[in-house]
Amino acid sequence: PRSDLANVKAKLAYQKATPSFISFATIMKLVMFVLLAVALLLSAETHAFHAAPLSKATSSSALYSSSQRDVVGAASVAAAAILARGLPVNAAEEGKVVAFQVENLDGTPGNSGTIKIQLHPEWAPNGVKRFEELTSESFWEGCRFFRVLPGFVSQFGINGDPVIQAKWRNAKIKDDPVLVSNKRGTVVFATAGPGTRTSQIFINTRQQGNEFLDKQGFSPIGEVIEGMEIVDRFYAGYGEGAPSGKGPSQALIQAKGNEYLESSFPKLTYISKASFVN
Repeated sequence: PRSDLANVKAKLAYQKATPSFISFATIMKLVMFVLLAVALLLSAETHAFHAAPLSKATSSSALYSSSQRDVVGAASVAAAAILARGLPVNAAEEGKVVAFQVENLDGTPGNSGTIKIQLHPEWAPNGVKRFEELTSESFWEGCRFFRVLPGFVSQFGINGDPVIQAKWRNAKIKDDPVLVSNKRGTVVFATAGPGTRTSQIFINTRQQGNEFLDKQGFSPIGEVIEGMEIVDRFYAGYGEGAPSGKGPSQALIQAKGNEYLESSFPKLTYISKASFVN
């Protein structure tokens, strides 16, 4: 019986070191294993108590009570640990929420609002890690929504300081598989092909979603959980970017930053502050 309890402890140690999730069926099997170990230990102690001479009943009873408490306590801790590991997303693994304070809504100075983005590492761990890194380094602050196409996407993610942008321009991350569709409100890295994600992001704004992007490898990393009505007010008057349209040139944003945008495209909506929400 004691070797069974040791096996339970070994299983728990292994699970603690393993980052993968545990299915419900596996949880139940492990819980049953713990309960079986408890039953075996209690049975052994009960046998020892009844086999003891009457003169030793008191000491045997004390041993039995102490052992019972220890075993039940250990089993409770073990079962709690197993169940905690079996949660689909526990407190430490939940995706963070990022809040963007945005300015120039509708292209008008003084019009501001807030959007909140729920990150989903279970959808796209590589993408979420990069988004969190950029948020921690205040990368988003001052970024303009330079490509706003109503009924399609709103794109941002080129820093207004060319020196800062140069650090990230070629800092590519590995692709994540597409696990969820590009529905309205999802937040996605822009790409120039496989393995090219760096810092540019778009928000899907089409009411029906942009499902056709799924097959092209665009993997959502999160979703807007508050403020889609704010996203719909991002200034869209400049249209598609150059050279296809009359909007901002991404090449010139990379080279000149906000100096270029503020002088040539002053109505663009932009992020004034980005922060993690507690």
